[in-house]
Amino acid sequence: MTTLPTWIDTRLDPNLDHKLSQRHVVETMVDADRPFFSITQLKARVKPDVSAETVRNRLDELREIDVVTVETYPDSISLYYVNHPESNWPLSPEGHDALTQANPLDRMSLGAFLRLQDPAGIRTLVLAGLQLSLLTFSIGVVLSAVGVHDLVSSSQSFWTASVSVLLVSLALLGAERAARWVRARGGRGQLTKQVNS
Repeated sequence: MTTLPTWIDTRLDPNLDHKLSQRHVVETMVDADRPFFSITQLKARVKPDVSAETVRNRLDELREIDVVTVETYPDSISLYYVNHPESNWPLSPEGHDALTQANPLDRMSLGAFLRLQDPAGIRTLVLAGLQLSLLTFSIGVVLSAVGVHDLVSSSQSFWTASVSVLLVSLALLGAERAARWVRARGGRGQLTKQVNS
């Protein structure tokens, strides 16, 4: 078990002699890779084997000393979490730092991609690929309806698809940069003023 932060350690009552201690419950929650726990989930992680009522009693004690708090949802689901004073919501300072880091593609390396070791980055790439495919398909439908055929052609269909996706990606990048430039110049506010006057 890890060392508890001092704000937790000073609040725990070391004189309470229970089969399941407050300290063990909090250490289990702090060491876990998840921020929320139901009583059943926490019961499965603590040792020795204790009843759900014992776990609930320790959690109630920890709530009284403001170490743990609870969110209750419909269907009588209650989720407990460590009440970190550094955060306004149920997230540890480490978790908050992880969320504020760069997006998955910024931290994904070529090696991690090739070994499929970064699921978040790979999912982001797959989602981007699906969106580009849908957009490219939609452009193809519109161009076919208008009567424009084979803007890009090759004997290899993969090359044709690759060049098409590349061109659509460059067009999207240009559109995004132009929109950002207009927003930075206050274009949206000026447009709204012109419409309202």
